[in-house]
Amino acid sequence: MKKLFFLIILPALIMTQACKNKQSIDYPETKKVDQVDEYFGVKVEDPYRWLEDDTSKATKQWVKAQNKVTFDYLNKIPFRDEVEQRLTKIWDYPKESAPFKEGGHYFVYKNSGLQNQSVIYIKEDLEDEGKVFINPNTLSEDGTVSLTNFEVSDDGKYAAYGISRGGSDWREFYVREVATGDDLDDHIMWAKFSGISWYKGGFFYSRYPSPEKGDKLSGVNENNKVYYHKIGTDQSEDKLVYEEPDNPQRGFGAQVTEDDKYLILYTTESTSGNGLYFKPLDKKNAEFNKLITDFENDYGVVGHYNGKFLIRTNDGAPKYRLMAVDPKNPEKENWEELIPEAEEVLNSVSVVGGKMFANYMKDAHSLVKVFEMDGQFAYNIDAELGTISGFYGKKDDNITFYSLTSFTTPSTIYKYNVAENKSTVYKHSGIDFDPEKYETKQVFYESKDGTKVPMFITHKKGLELDGTNPTLLYGYGGFNVSLTPRFRITMVPWLENGGVYAQANIRGGGEYGEDWHLAGTKMKKQNVFDDFIAAAEYLIDEGYTNSDRLAIQGGSNGGLLVGAVTNQRPELFEVALPAVGVMDMLRYHKFTIGRYWASDYGTSEDSKEMFEYLYNYSPLHSVKSGKEYPAILVTTADHDDRVVPAHSFKYIATVQEKETGHNPTLIRIETKAGHGAGTPTSKAIEQAADIMSFVWYNMDFVPEFN
Repeated sequence: MKKLFFLIILPALIMTQACKNKQSIDYPETKKVDQVDEYFGVKVEDPYRWLEDDTSKATKQWVKAQNKVTFDYLNKIPFRDEVEQRLTKIWDYPKESAPFKEGGHYFVYKNSGLQNQSVIYIKEDLEDEGKVFINPNTLSEDGTVSLTNFEVSDDGKYAAYGISRGGSDWREFYVREVATGDDLDDHIMWAKFSGISWYKGGFFYSRYPSPEKGDKLSGVNENNKVYYHKIGTDQSEDKLVYEEPDNPQRGFGAQVTEDDKYLILYTTESTSGNGLYFKPLDKKNAEFNKLITDFENDYGVVGHYNGKFLIRTNDGAPKYRLMAVDPKNPEKENWEELIPEAEEVLNSVSVVGGKMFANYMKDAHSLVKVFEMDGQFAYNIDAELGTISGFYGKKDDNITFYSLTSFTTPSTIYKYNVAENKSTVYKHSGIDFDPEKYETKQVFYESKDGTKVPMFITHKKGLELDGTNPTLLYGYGGFNVSLTPRFRITMVPWLENGGVYAQANIRGGGEYGEDWHLAGTKMKKQNVFDDFIAAAEYLIDEGYTNSDRLAIQGGSNGGLLVGAVTNQRPELFEVALPAVGVMDMLRYHKFTIGRYWASDYGTSEDSKEMFEYLYNYSPLHSVKSGKEYPAILVTTADHDDRVVPAHSFKYIATVQEKETGHNPTLIRIETKAGHGAGTPTSKAIEQAADIMSFVWYNMDFVPEFN
C-alpha cells in the first residue's frame, strides 16, 4: 500500500515541480583550485579564489558564460517585456531636484524623463526654466558617465564638478567657467570619496596615488592625501596640504567654513568615528589643531558662527546633540551644549536665514525642528509622515527649499520663507501613479530576543490578508544607515499587481541612534539576521503572505543580510535577491576600501572568536551541500570597486556547486556599472524588469498590465 501511494503521488510531485521551475538550467562549469587558508589552526578552502582577479581572461570568460545562462533564462519569462514596458512608461515623466543657490546663481538637476543622467541647469531667477549648464549625457554614448560632485566658487565665476566612469568610485574633477559654460584645462585624477571645497582661487580635495596596472578596481586604496588645486594649473603643481605617511590606511576630507576663516580636516579609519582637526586660513603655514584624535565618536562641523564651531556629535549622546566650540579654547571641558540630545535621533543641522534647522528621525521618519542661533527652540516644521531633506543655504539667505517623499508619494519640493515660517509647494511630481489607492502602515514586531523592531508595510487599500499576496521584504541593517520612507519607482508595478512592500528597520542601522547601530555589529551581528527573519515571520503570521510568495532583497551590506538569512532559513523564502553583497566575510577587508568596514564586522584576523563568528554566518562559507535554497538572483557589476564583484562571483559559484534543489541560482553581472550610484536610466529599467520578472515567475504569479 505504501508503494502504491508513492507511485500515485510521484507524478503529481513531478508535475508540481515542473510547473514551478518552468525552465531547466545548465550552469557553466566553474573550475576549482587548490587554495587553502589557515585561520587560528582552522583550514578553510577557497576553491574559487581565481575569480578575485577581475581582469583575467578566465574570469571574463566565466562572466560571459554566467550572463548567457542568466539572460537566456530571463528572456524566456513570458511577461518580462511587459514589465519593462510598464516601467519605461511610468519612468517617463519630468523630474527635478530642489534648487540651490551658489555664487549668486540658482542651479537645479533636471531629467526630462528617460534621460540616462540628470542634467544641471543654471537660472538667474527661480521662475525661469534656466539653461543647460552641464549635461553628462553628452560625455558618453551609453550614459555610463555620471556626475558625482558639483561645487560653485563663492564669487560665482567657476564650478568644479566630478564625474565617474562606468559607476566606479574613482572620480575625475573638472572646472567650468560659469559665464561661458566652457571647461578650463584643469583635470584632477584619482580622487575617491572626496569632496570639493572652494577657497579663493582654487579648492581643497583629497586623492590617492595612481593605482598599479590591473589594480584600479580591486587594489587596496592607501596613502590618501589632501591637496589644494589652484585654478589654471596642472595637477602636478597642486600643493600638498596634509598627509600621514605613518598611517597609510587613514582617509581625509577637507571642508572650508562658510566665512572662509577655517579649514576643517576629517580623518577616518573606518565607517564609524572620526578625528577632527582645524586650522585658520588667514595665517600662512599655520599648523592643524588636532581637536579629536581617538576615532571613538562621530563629529561633523555644521559651520563657524559667532566665533564658535557648531559640531554635531554622538560623543556622550548616542542620539546626537549639537555643541558649540570656541576655536581659541577648544578643550572639551570648554564645549557648550547648544541643542541637547532628544528622544529622536538628530540626523543633521543646517544654518539658513539666521536659524538652525534640525532634522530629526522619530521611529524612522522625519521631524524638523527649528532653533534660534543661541539654541532656543523656535517651532516645528509641519509635514506628513515621510522623509524630509533640504534646508540648505547660507546663513543670510531668507529662502531655502526642502523635499518630502514617502513610499507612495514621489518627491514634492517646497519653497520655504524663513522670516515668515511659510512653506509653499514649488514643484509637484508628474508621475502616472495615484497614491490615494495605496496605504502605508508602521508596525512594531518582536525579534528573537524580545526587541521591538519597526517595519513599514505598503500595499493597495483594502488588501485581503489571505496569506497569498506576493511580498517583497527589504532590509539593510548596518553602518548606522537608516531606512526611511522613500518612493521607489521600481515598486509601482509591484504595488499595482497587489504586491506588498515591507521595509524592516532592523538593528545595525541608525534608526534609534548609536546604541541601535552597535547592537547589530561585530559579535552582535546575528541580531540583524534575527530581526530580519522575525520580520518575515510576522508578515506570514499576520496573513500578508506565505513562504511561497515571499521574496527578500538588500544591497551591499543588505546583500550580506540576504545571503546570510537565506543560508540560515532557506525554507522561509521563495526568492532571494542579494545585490552587490559582501559575501566573503573572511577576506572582505583585503580589497579597495573594505578595511573601513571592520568597525561593523570585525575581521577574521582579530581573534579566534571573531574568526569563528564570521565564518559561521559568512554567506560564502555557510552554504551547505544537499540543501534546497530559494530561487536566487545575484546582481553585481564589473565596475563595482566598493564591494568588488568577486564576492558575488565566489558566492554564486559555491551555491551552484552545492545546491541540490530545483530552484534557479543565477547571477546577473552588469557591464560598465558600479555599486549603484550613477547607473544610467536605461540600465536601471532593464535590471528592475529582470528582477521583478524573476520574482513573479518563481512565485508562479502572472502580473496583469492595462
